Amino acid sequence: MTADHRLKPVPNADHLYEVERRDRHAERPGFRISELQLSPTQTVPWHYHTSVSDTFYVLAGEMRLFLQKPKQEVRLNPGESFVAAPGRPHLVTNAGQTSLTFLVLQGIGTYDYVPMV
Repeated sequence: MTADHRLKPVPNADHLYEVERRDRHAERPGFRISELQLSPTQTVPWHYHTSVSDTFYVLAGEMRLFLQKPKQEVRLNPGESFVAAPGRPHLVTNAGQTSLTFLVLQGIGTYDYVPMV
């Protein structure tokens, strides 16, 4: 798939991938906080956001992030965080044998999800 044929941004990606649990803790214009729980086999597929950053904060389990532009791999344990800047492609995986629970703070700006696959 070439860059010209990527999917268009969507305002809500909940229907694009499965998770064990998804809760929204806060949502205001330009900012939101969500909690996601991934099983050991689930992932949040490759995507990026046009104008908002994703700040990941692990509550339980082990997270493994893959990023592009530049290529990077990040592992997070409970209490650790990482920011994926706007426009930076990333994929979220569960790196452990138990469920991964994390917060994702998204903002500041208009949320969109640009799938890459």
